[in-house]
Amino acid sequence: MRGLLIGLGVIAGAVVLASGASRTVGAAVDEASQPEFYATKVQPILQANCARCHGGMNHRGGLNMDTRAGLLKGGHDGAVIVPGDPDKSLLVRLMRHEGPADDPMPMPPPPRAKVSDAEIDLVARWVRAGAVMPADVAKP
Repeated sequence: MRGLLIGLGVIAGAVVLASGASRTVGAAVDEASQPEFYATKVQPILQANCARCHGGMNHRGGLNMDTRAGLLKGGHDGAVIVPGDPDKSLLVRLMRHEGPADDPMPMPPPPRAKVSDAEIDLVARWVRAGAVMPADVAKP
């Protein structure tokens, strides 16, 4: 009986340790997939560098960057994000100044300075994690 109790205790301890470890690892991996990551890290970058032309009432090139649906629909050139793949996302490529050869306009356009590499990495990380945004707010 004592051996059985010890065995159950070892198993219970292993389950607790395993679940705690997976939550710790998962939290680090999942941070960019949380809506708060977009709201606190990505949205300020897009507001400062993109919203002037692609937010609110301005949809230059047919692109509205205010919602996930707008980013997935894209503008005249199609979707600007490919959730899970920043290297195929036009948004990230333009921010890196690696845009298509037939579209020489880097983003943001001159005379504005290129977005910092750290900010580009945050946007790329967000796209890699699925480009999760808070639910679109219903308008009254």
